[in-house]
Amino acid sequence: MSTSLGRRSFVRLGLAASVALAFSGCAAQGGSSQPSAVGSDPSETGHAPATAQGRDTKGDGTPVETLKAVTLNSGYEMPTQGLGTYALDYETCVGSIHALVAAGGRLIDTAYMYHNEDAVGEGVRTCGVPREELFVTTKLYPDQFAKPDAAIDQALEKLGIDYIDLMLLHHPGTGDVEAYRAMERAAAAGKVRSIGLSNWYIEELESFLPQVETVPALVQNEIHPYYQEQDVVPYIQDLGIVVEGWYPLGGRGYNAELLADSELTSIAQAHGVSVPQVILRWNCQRGIVVIPGSSNPEHIAEDLNIHGFSLTDEEMTRIAALDRAEKHDWY
Repeated sequence: MSTSLGRRSFVRLGLAASVALAFSGCAAQGGSSQPSAVGSDPSETGHAPATAQGRDTKGDGTPVETLKAVTLNSGYEMPTQGLGTYALDYETCVGSIHALVAAGGRLIDTAYMYHNEDAVGEGVRTCGVPREELFVTTKLYPDQFAKPDAAIDQALEKLGIDYIDLMLLHHPGTGDVEAYRAMERAAAAGKVRSIGLSNWYIEELESFLPQVETVPALVQNEIHPYYQEQDVVPYIQDLGIVVEGWYPLGGRGYNAELLADSELTSIAQAHGVSVPQVILRWNCQRGIVVIPGSSNPEHIAEDLNIHGFSLTDEEMTRIAALDRAEKHDWY
């Protein structure tokens, strides 16, 4: 790590207890009569207790929002921070899920194309917390769109769980509308609780949404300081859809430059935190769910620990100026 404030050089500020707050503009539509997929968990260890107002404070006493859960338009709650499992092999994936849960995290993201749904299922079953406290996301890949009902059943079988909290179409492809309709049927049958899309942008959404009945609960896209989607994010949020960012730290093979960025390093030093924590807090304050990938237990815990400080408007503007419209993956 070339920056003087490496990933391991951070102040452990202490996570606040889980508080179910909806991101601005993304509250459930029409309320919810359905049960929450994830609720407050006062038994989490290593977390500072929330105040009566459900907020923690900076060192100077300034209140800081504890955005720990968002209510999807399906009526279910989803943690706002979690773990991406892309490229994790079986044993590493299981261990990373255990580390996430031990640190208080409850959101796990996988996909058919990650080839580790079975490992995610094992991690869920052996992590030591009840299934209903966890939120599991998986995705259908375009080569599954021709037989989507079978693909959904296959995901359930591989994961070895009774229901999937959130299922996404991995990216646009031939047959995506019919695959989405299959996910709608799966939601009606209780196999899936919420459905959404991954790698859909404004043009794709304008074409896709009129063809389906259910508004996606979430859209998951590449988002980091060098690729901020400053037009796409508010467009999606204005539709009542939650935005989730993959590659929040720049992505494997690309994060060295981002984590050494002098502007981000300066902001991190001002708060006594790490650059990854600044980036994840920046996402949080934009109302974006984040799923950084890691197999390092210390990094996994650090990535959750972003609620003891707040970025100022001036700092948010400085980060906004870093946008290069620079995608680090092809879709």
